[in-house]
Amino acid sequence: MKKFLLFSFLLISVAAFSQAPVEFKETKHSFGKLKQNVPATYIFSFTNTGAKPAIIETATAECGCTTPEYPKAPIAKGKTATIKVTYNAATPGQFTKKVNVKFANVPDVIVLTIDGEVVPATK
Repeated sequence: MKKFLLFSFLLISVAAFSQAPVEFKETKHSFGKLKQNVPATYIFSFTNTGAKPAIIETATAECGCTTPEYPKAPIAKGKTATIKVTYNAATPGQFTKKVNVKFANVPDVIVLTIDGEVVPATK
């Protein structure tokens, strides 16, 4: 019985630890059609739902055409913060880009996704 209780406690602890201490309003945004060479920005909002301040270790885009900006200071419990994602819209065509957000002491990465279609600039 003691082994079962210990195993249950460890399982619950791991499950609680592996979840990010934040809640995003949304993790995906569709821009629709964008004009070529006109950068587009979307701001992802999240709330720290954890018991401790949340710290973003990194927010990295999968290519140089997408730039994330995120708070470097800890986000206090219950507070809201944002991650601004800008796409340069230089290349015509459909796109889907991801930004991987890593919080301190959380093994899972949160993936933010933007998509849309860049239409050629008219002359």
